[in-house]
Amino acid sequence: MACFIIPATEAIVTTIAAKVLAKKEKDSAIHYDGSSEVVEKSRFSKKLGWLNNMLWGGSALLALEHVWHGEVVPWFPFLTNAADAADRAEMFHEMATVGVSMAALVTVTWAIMVLVSSRLEKRAAKMEEAAVPVSDKK
Repeated sequence: MACFIIPATEAIVTTIAAKVLAKKEKDSAIHYDGSSEVVEKSRFSKKLGWLNNMLWGGSALLALEHVWHGEVVPWFPFLTNAADAADRAEMFHEMATVGVSMAALVTVTWAIMVLVSSRLEKRAAKMEEAAVPVSDKK
């Protein structure tokens, strides 16, 4: 019915947070001269962008599915179950259970992605440090 509203709301919040973080990260960025290859950690705002993409994509697909089944209509009150009080209670219950659990599952999946990414970046940095530079033989 309206379960897509919860992930969409989280997507709005994380989009704003990603924009603010990106601006702060840009202001405090370290600039490399490009003369050496350096393993650079991904910025958190980029990783937050992954969450945004997952949330916006899932919300859009859910909204499309609800439109397809006639649960979302182009006239007020837009959600068919928002017309009467009994249906509204059922809709809010679905939002509280299904919507929140979907948003939480997407967020936990993203958190696992961030942990794996961070570990891979640390491993790459250690390999970079351990690499012995090869001098040019003449």
